[in-house]
Amino acid sequence: MTASKVVPALLGGFICIYGLVSGFVKERLFLSEALVAMLFGIVIGPQAINLVDPHDFVDTGKFTLEFARYVIAIQVMAAGITLPHRYMVRKWRTMSVLLGPVMIVMWLVTAGIIHLMFDLSFKQSLLIASCAAPTDPILANSVVKGRYAEANVPKNVRDALSAESGINDGLGLPFLYFALYLLNESFSTGHAMGRWFYWIWCYNILLSVVIGIVVGYVARKLLRLAEAYDLIDKESFLAFSIGLAVFLVGCLQLIRSDDVLCCFIAGHSFTWDDWFREETKDAHFQEVLDGLINVSFFIYFGTIIPWHQFNNVALVIAPWRLIVAAIMVLLLRRLPVVVLLTRITPAFRNYRQSIFAGWFGPIGVGALFFAEIVMEEIEHEPEHFHIRSREIIVPIISFL
Repeated sequence: MTASKVVPALLGGFICIYGLVSGFVKERLFLSEALVAMLFGIVIGPQAINLVDPHDFVDTGKFTLEFARYVIAIQVMAAGITLPHRYMVRKWRTMSVLLGPVMIVMWLVTAGIIHLMFDLSFKQSLLIASCAAPTDPILANSVVKGRYAEANVPKNVRDALSAESGINDGLGLPFLYFALYLLNESFSTGHAMGRWFYWIWCYNILLSVVIGIVVGYVARKLLRLAEAYDLIDKESFLAFSIGLAVFLVGCLQLIRSDDVLCCFIAGHSFTWDDWFREETKDAHFQEVLDGLINVSFFIYFGTIIPWHQFNNVALVIAPWRLIVAAIMVLLLRRLPVVVLLTRITPAFRNYRQSIFAGWFGPIGVGALFFAEIVMEEIEHEPEHFHIRSREIIVPIISFL
């Protein structure tokens, strides 16, 4: 059996069968489609019945990087579009707290846990923790979208979590490259900090923000003009944001800037006046496409989980270490700091909402994306990095 025949059959079969019981699974069993898709991937993967093994027909490292890039780009574009008009400006204090002290503490606490559990230097721990610092926009959908979320999660909390998960994947680059440059043995500390400032903050972050604002604004004006003169049909109107996300990823990759952050900013700029969001709120094309892409990714991830690396004496990795680290990350990474900062986070109106928001800080596709970026950067100059930095990052992030 060839992959070109097996993969479509399994993917289509899962989508159809899961679709028949999806409401029951989500609202009665409280299981996300990402978890169910990953379990299905494990079952059909090489560790179970071995119907599909991506290692046989793709370079899984590069494929995971690009697959994750487009999944995240489409999701953060959607997150930017679904936010209320001018949300990032009107709720700047909440966003400053979540993207400033909360994200920094999440990074440092995770690094401390990894340093404690895996006998790594603190710099190496910072590098791995930077992959897990952002919250995941794909997994965030379980509490910001859908009938159950709308019925049980207050809109102010949903909007705050959606905005945070949308933008902090793009803002994860400074944390990642801070540790990466410090670990690079060919860089002095001064050179590392200078490169971090001009290349990451100026070229990647600021430039992508400017491009996102401009492209989102121009796209909004062009779409309104096309709609006013009846030049665009309904199908193209609905698909416009998807095309915009793919366009931006390609362009930002050409100039090597932050494509994920640019997509979120462009999405929010695109719906700055709420026009596009109001026009498309009753059309579920975006949600359907998101669901198909996300299910596909988590099935794929289930087939490539590096089980054999979860027990590696040479790397000081053992199942009990991973389990204890995961529990500590779950309890300490986000919840305490979000609760402590409740009084200066206007979007959370009471401690109950803060506890919910603090508990919900998923590690998912974004973490795998950043892990593969690290692997790609290290592969360019392997002689400048300690070998353990290369070998330990993927198993830890995959488990978390």
